[in-house]
Amino acid sequence: MPATDNGHVTLRVTDHIATISFFHPSQNSLPSALLADMTGKIIQAGNDKDVHVVVLKSEGDRTYCAGASFDEMLQIKDKQSGAEFFSGFARVINACRESSKIIIGRVQGKAVGGGVGLAAAVDYCMATEAASIKLSELAIGIGPFVISPAVSRKVGLQAFTQLTIRATDFQTAAWAKEKGLYNDIYPDIATLDEAVDALAQKLASYHPDALANLKQIFWEGTEDWDELLAERAAISGELALSEFTQQALQRFKQGGK
Repeated sequence: MPATDNGHVTLRVTDHIATISFFHPSQNSLPSALLADMTGKIIQAGNDKDVHVVVLKSEGDRTYCAGASFDEMLQIKDKQSGAEFFSGFARVINACRESSKIIIGRVQGKAVGGGVGLAAAVDYCMATEAASIKLSELAIGIGPFVISPAVSRKVGLQAFTQLTIRATDFQTAAWAKEKGLYNDIYPDIATLDEAVDALAQKLASYHPDALANLKQIFWEGTEDWDELLAERAAISGELALSEFTQQALQRFKQGGK
């Protein structure tokens, strides 16, 4: 089968800018293999002295990220495998947090579940007006436990509560900007890409040590996240085993995510 059938993550470094792109044919959803690859490439870019800034993006011109792979969630058979699956998101978030490099997020379309977590894990997030967001986890019998610290850190508890309770409703990109998830929004992808490129080039021209020290300030108070997110992954993994969640996942698969 072609590599693209299983998705891929690529890393390209040009002029001190590392661009990490991910793709999956199912609306850029994220199975374990892609999560692990993304974590590795974020760490690799962070350790590369030639890299001054990172851009994290997905491919395609529609959905940014549909979150966790439903196919893989349906294969969870025990607590350990469930915790391990959701730990994939924890590792990506912690890799972003622990990286010494400023990470710019580029969100060109809708973000659901773990996709919202990715947008929250970057340091500066830029999106199009089409980049609405939804935390659908409650509707399938789980909750956004792993990503909740990252999302709440950006939007605050009140907005996070609205996202979780309104699990079937999309909130607009303008709402996401107002609440602090997005820093800037643009009318279309072309304009977004121009702005992302311009900011990345500007940041890449700054003193890398200044950027690294600034990054530490951005993430003050999150030193316990390795343990915290692992605990949250165990909660999600156990809930994913329930008959309620397995049946809900089947319904979502049949009707589209």
